[in-house]
Amino acid sequence: MFSKEVIVRCESGLHNKQATYFVQKANEFDSSIWMESGERKMNAKSLLGIMSLGIVTGAVVTLCASGPDAEAAINALESLLQRDVY
Repeated sequence: MFSKEVIVRCESGLHNKQATYFVQKANEFDSSIWMESGERKMNAKSLLGIMSLGIVTGAVVTLCASGPDAEAAINALESLLQRDVY
């Protein structure tokens, strides 16, 4: 398992389009990927799950992945949380 703590820096947080791009990117990988915020842990491949976390700019989240491309998945998703995609 590979995990990394990340500060969300995209201006919009993880809402609407940003969350959609995040989930689409997560689904490109074979690994199981999870996002943790506080006491809650959601499947990073689930749009409703990610949006239900209510992630805002400046939030600290933990990305966890296990599988053949776990490290690549975490690194790609981390880069999406650092900027607005649209």
